[in-house]
Amino acid sequence: MSEKKIKNIFVNGPIEPDFIADSIAKHNSKTAIGGHSIFMGQVRKDEIEGKFVAAIAYTAYEDLALEKMHQIREEIFDKYPLNCMHIYHSLGTVKTGEICLFVFTSSAHRKPAMAACSEVVDRLKAELPIWGKEIFEDETHQWKENI
Repeated sequence: MSEKKIKNIFVNGPIEPDFIADSIAKHNSKTAIGGHSIFMGQVRKDEIEGKFVAAIAYTAYEDLALEKMHQIREEIFDKYPLNCMHIYHSLGTVKTGEICLFVFTSSAHRKPAMAACSEVVDRLKAELPIWGKEIFEDETHQWKENI
């Protein structure tokens, strides 16, 4: 593994719109970038067996998740000609309509940014030890399947 510092991807609670806007705005001065790709995961108000989801409570095996995300990050940088990549995932309770995942990739051209963003999201969901417990409006709950 490289000597690069492991970045903390976790945010307590929802990822706020101002945080996302600020992250995007900071790239105005990076003139070698020609394309960005952004994925934002939002908690849905799913109906399951007649009950509606009100929130998801996210937990993680943080140390292992951060190590694995670092490995994925390095592999993505090796695979695609990216200028930068930002990844944030919520921990704790996130209500329906709020953002729980923000992935932002940038490159000289759009295609690498788009492919990298998609791969990061797919791998994060498949490989990281992060779990979500759906909390229903009646305050009952169940573990969410990560699809």
